[in-house]
Amino acid sequence: MTQPTPDLTPTEARVLAAIDMDGLLDTISRLVAIPTDQGRETPAQERMAEWMAQAGMNVDVWEIDFDELAAHPRFSIEIERGRSLGVVGSLGGGDGSLGGTGRQGGRSPARSLILNGHIDVVPAGDVSRWTVPPWQGTIRDGNLVGRGALDMKGALCCGLYAARAIADAGVELDGQLLLQSVIAEEDGGAGTLAAIERGYTADGAVVIEPTCLSLAPAQGGALNFRIHVKGRSAHGALRTEGVSAIDGFLPIYRALQALEARRNAGVSDPLFAHYEVPFPLCVGTVRAGEWASNVPESLCFEGRYGVAVGEKPAEAQAMFEDAVAAAARSDPWLERYPPTVEWWGGQFHPAATDPSDPIVRTVADAFRDIEGREPRVEGMPYGADMQLLVNVGHTPTVMFGPGDVRNAHRPDEWVPIGELETVTRTLALTALRFCGYGG
Repeated sequence: MTQPTPDLTPTEARVLAAIDMDGLLDTISRLVAIPTDQGRETPAQERMAEWMAQAGMNVDVWEIDFDELAAHPRFSIEIERGRSLGVVGSLGGGDGSLGGTGRQGGRSPARSLILNGHIDVVPAGDVSRWTVPPWQGTIRDGNLVGRGALDMKGALCCGLYAARAIADAGVELDGQLLLQSVIAEEDGGAGTLAAIERGYTADGAVVIEPTCLSLAPAQGGALNFRIHVKGRSAHGALRTEGVSAIDGFLPIYRALQALEARRNAGVSDPLFAHYEVPFPLCVGTVRAGEWASNVPESLCFEGRYGVAVGEKPAEAQAMFEDAVAAAARSDPWLERYPPTVEWWGGQFHPAATDPSDPIVRTVADAFRDIEGREPRVEGMPYGADMQLLVNVGHTPTVMFGPGDVRNAHRPDEWVPIGELETVTRTLALTALRFCGYGG
């Protein structure tokens, strides 16, 4: 256990000493054991609500009305869901109102703080590629391994145990601490949007995504696209009488590669300049044809399109569609039968918070006091729920969490236990200092 630094107050030191690392690791493992892929989030949400209540939090649980939420212009989703729950736990806040600023007279102005984490995960894929069972938490070589251990059940539980330590230490917050356990982040952020629509905004927020302990006051956007390409079928023995949709795909793919290169040439934003490709364009699926001995008459491919911070998504989409149209004009068949572009599923807009905002400075100061070093500050190239908190909820937000996103969405997903501890301690200290406390 890392020892508190001499700069901590007695109350802060008492809260850090109350963090239960054994309980944290056990809780993460129990949460990993509940599959939450493909829209199966409800049992885990019910368990999170129980754990929040046991941690001394007031808990709000509600059924999300997707028909109503779908009317919101920022709604996006890929997986069809039935009964889905929103879960938010709260500490402090005086009168208990949503985002309430609570009582005054503590060590600092009372402010409300959101800790946001998603409970949904991507599928485990081919389990034979895992060296441990994906749906259990396995401790190995100082890491916790399992689907969601990194992205991001582990981080969500860091927020839970930070709040629990504050309650266990008997500290009353002046402002309100809100822990959001949200669904559907992986396919668009409907869970966080539902929480915002329910009234959960705050003076600041931390999205506990994997950042390798870096502070990320900015995230790139990511827009899902789907392109349909037409061909003309023929018997494979007479293939020259047909037109392969695969042949039509190739010039479009090359045009998109060129578009990615143009958009990422000379990125000057210091938060993203260290990435080889800060705002990638990735084709993830390609499907063509119906029969092995036929010329394929159709092809559909899907991917994600990176959007720069400060760039308007509509303008980025127009640039993408222009590139596809230009590629089609260069091919006689495609010019006659142009491909169609569809924007579907997860639509993550870019987002940024001023690095001088109090929430960014508070997390930075807390990390410095926990680790004895300055935090790295950089942007994240992936889409996350920060974009909804900032752009829809108008809540200044920073991303900060354990582990490397490179280890997510793959077999043997893992997160360092030491980073789980650092994040839990940093979040607890951040909550005390941002929300304020008596004494």
